[in-house]
Amino acid sequence: MKLAEALSRRSALEEKIDELKTRLGNNVKVQEGDTPFEDPCELIKELDRVLEEFHRIVFRINLTNTRTVFEGRTLTDMLAERDMLKKKTRILSDTISLLTDRGNRYSRNEIKYVATVDPAELRKIYDATSSQLRRLDLRIQAIGWEADLVES
Repeated sequence: MKLAEALSRRSALEEKIDELKTRLGNNVKVQEGDTPFEDPCELIKELDRVLEEFHRIVFRINLTNTRTVFEGRTLTDMLAERDMLKKKTRILSDTISLLTDRGNRYSRNEIKYVATVDPAELRKIYDATSSQLRRLDLRIQAIGWEADLVES
C-alpha cells in the first residue's frame, strides 16, 4: 500500500468514527417506552474495531513519515515545514487584510491610522511564502504516491 492510499484510508476511518459517534449518541437515550434503533453495545464494539484499525494505520503512517527521506530530509521534517508555512501565510494574509482596510472615519476629528509597513512589500513576502508552500505541498503529495507504507 502506498502512503497516499493509507492517508486516504485514515480519512475514511475518521469519517467512520464520527459517524459512529453520532449513531451512538442517537441511541444511548430514548423516550420511555421506546427502543433504540441500534444496540449501543454493538455500536461500541464496532467503534472499538474501527479505532483499532485507525490506530494501526496512523502508527504506520507516522513510522513511514519518519523513515522516508527525500533530498536529505525526512517526510516528518517536510510536514513540519509545511505546517509552519501554512501558519505564516495565514498570518500574513490576515495582516494584509488589516493593513488594506480603509477603516470608517466619519469626520476629520476621528483618529486616522497610518500603515507602518509597505503593503506591496508585505504582499511580496506573502506571495513568496505561498509559492514555497505550494511547491513543498506538491513534493509531499508526490512522495505519498511513491513511498510504500512501512509494515512496522
